Amino acid sequence: MFPTLAFRPKNHNFTGWNRQMANIKETDANATPPSADQLRKALLEEQIKAAADDEKRRAREQQELTKFTESFLKDQVNDEEIAMVRRLVMNALKNGKFEALVYSFPSDLCTDSGRAINSGDPLWTETLRGKAKQFYERYLKFGKPAGYRLKAMVINFPGGIPGDIGFFLNWAPETK
Repeated sequence: MFPTLAFRPKNHNFTGWNRQMANIKETDANATPPSADQLRKALLEEQIKAAADDEKRRAREQQELTKFTESFLKDQVNDEEIAMVRRLVMNALKNGKFEALVYSFPSDLCTDSGRAINSGDPLWTETLRGKAKQFYERYLKFGKPAGYRLKAMVINFPGGIPGDIGFFLNWAPETK
C-alpha cells in the first residue's frame, strides 16, 4: 500500500524531498498528489546527489590511502605506533587471549601484493617493505627473543583478491 503524498508545487527544489515524503506523518487525503514526473525527478536528483557523495567519499579515501602509503614506505616506525602495539597486546591479554592483531596494511604494499603471505611461502618476509619490514625487524630483535611468535596473514579478500595483511603476535605456550 502506498502512502498518500502531499502536493508540492511544480517548481519546488526536490533535493532531499523523497526522504521528506517518506517521513510524512500527517497527510491531507484531499490534496493533489505529486505527478509521476515529479516523483521521478525527485528520485533522480537524490540518486545524482548520492553518486556525487559517493565520489567525494571515494576521492577522500584515495587521498587517505595515498597519504598512508607515502608514510608507510618512507617514514620510520614511531614511538606512538610501538605504544599502540603494546596497548593491543595488553588489551588482548585482559580479554584472556593469547594473540592480537597488532598491525595491518594493504597487501599491495608487499612486493608481490601479498601472494607469498597468502600461500604460506617461507620466504614471505622478503616481500615486506617500509614499516611492515621495520615491524618485522623489531619483532626479530625484541619479540622473538622474548618468546613471542609472529604470524602474517591476509585478513580480507575484496573481490576475491588479497586485501589487507595482518600481523598477529602470539604468546600462547608452545604445544608439544
